[in-house]
Amino acid sequence: MSQETLQQIAAELQLFNTLEQKENFLFLLGALTARLISLKKAAEILNLDPEALLNILERMGLEFSYLTETDIALETAW
Repeated sequence: MSQETLQQIAAELQLFNTLEQKENFLFLLGALTARLISLKKAAEILNLDPEALLNILERMGLEFSYLTETDIALETAW
């Protein structure tokens, strides 16, 4: 995917003002999904409170959990 295509996608995000903020958010979204970064660190990079970032994710319809799949299964079975 070209840099121009990525910038066009990022430009469509209405949540942040600058292209850099939008690109950071998309990058951090991937890092969160892959569990390469904590929610707290992602929020810090975006200059947000962790609660605010969780709220944004929820409004976008994206689920984020601190629990692993195994933890969720244990919680559900308990």
